[in-house]
Amino acid sequence: MSDQPRPAAPQGHRPHPELFSWEFAANPYPAYAWLREHAPVHRTRLPSGVEAWLVTRYADAKQTLADNRLSKNPAHHDEPAHARGRTGIPGERQAELMTHLLNIDPPDHTRLRRLVSKAFTPRRVAEFAPRVQELTDGLMDRFAGRGSADLIHEFAFPLPIYAICDLLGVPREDQDDFRDWAGMMIRHGGGPRGGVARSVKKMRGYLAELIHRKREALPAEPAPAEDLISGLIRASDHGEHLTENEAAAMAFILLFAGFETTVNLIGNGTYALLTHPGERERLQRALAAGDRGLLETGVEELLRYDGPVELATWRFATEPVTIGGQRIAAGDPVLVVLAAADRDPERFADPDVLDLGRRDNQHLGYGHGIHYCLGAPLARLEGQTALATLLTRLPDLRLAGAPEELRWRGGLIMRGLRTLPVEFTPPQK
Repeated sequence: MSDQPRPAAPQGHRPHPELFSWEFAANPYPAYAWLREHAPVHRTRLPSGVEAWLVTRYADAKQTLADNRLSKNPAHHDEPAHARGRTGIPGERQAELMTHLLNIDPPDHTRLRRLVSKAFTPRRVAEFAPRVQELTDGLMDRFAGRGSADLIHEFAFPLPIYAICDLLGVPREDQDDFRDWAGMMIRHGGGPRGGVARSVKKMRGYLAELIHRKREALPAEPAPAEDLISGLIRASDHGEHLTENEAAAMAFILLFAGFETTVNLIGNGTYALLTHPGERERLQRALAAGDRGLLETGVEELLRYDGPVELATWRFATEPVTIGGQRIAAGDPVLVVLAAADRDPERFADPDVLDLGRRDNQHLGYGHGIHYCLGAPLARLEGQTALATLLTRLPDLRLAGAPEELRWRGGLIMRGLRTLPVEFTPPQK
């Protein structure tokens, strides 16, 4: 691999592949390889009608993710009338949920991130590991005796929902409502925005009520908070307390960003293992021998090879900026294509090969810079626990049908399967 940066290739000298079709959703990697080679910083019209720049090479992507001239605040977007409100999460503006970590810059971003980062320290995540294992086993118990399952709807989807609800402090009796709202977001994330917006509004109303109830219940001399929402209510930074809107927006984005990434990590990861039997068997042998080292490097490789986040969330140029030799005007949206950067042959040897033991693997699956995913330690724990338990309890797990029969959700930011039907021999009692 060369240490010298490649020059930006001229655009328009040959037709580029079609982007954002259903065929593209099933396997975007050939198209991304073409863009890396021929149009590494490429302006395109998205399905929403918004025109944005796609950044596809690893070196450019890493630079872009850390560039403070690119703002996360949609107020910097020079929006045309036909594209107004088409960036970000559907419904978040109407629900007054804009003041979350994905939409703000320093110093507000620094302040809010510091207030919640304590919930995702390695120690706190390690303390949560038994609960994640309990949730994993409980979900598997529901289908293990049946010999078949849809691993998305019965396993990969509910596991992170219940986990993040526990962390936030959502009462158990209300968690199925969250599951329904989150399911609406996933089902319609790439289609009509109305269904997502309605779910966001319902979630916002519930969070406001829950925050109010927890604030009323807090004692005058509070003990350290056991759940994240109570911690957000108590949190202060240099004497400045979170507003109710900030607390609700923070709880919302932790739920929204914290569940779908893990759904896709488990779903995409399981699919990759089932379609690479040699690597799956390699991991099963390591787990049987009590060696979890390959599980840890394996989850990192699955994040690189077919990660849960296809494009990093929106950025907007606050001034003219040059990326990969391409000049970008102030106000233009920029989307870093993590899935393309993590298959860049200038950074990764044999990037289209799945190698669970890959060591040189500084992938961008959870971003880079100050907006690096806050919940990455929890997602890694859930991914490792889910995959290890699946492969150990259901050793002959296999796809129930041909890979080409599977359908991928047609969203913009996330990459994940709609369903993952599997078959296996029920464990003997």
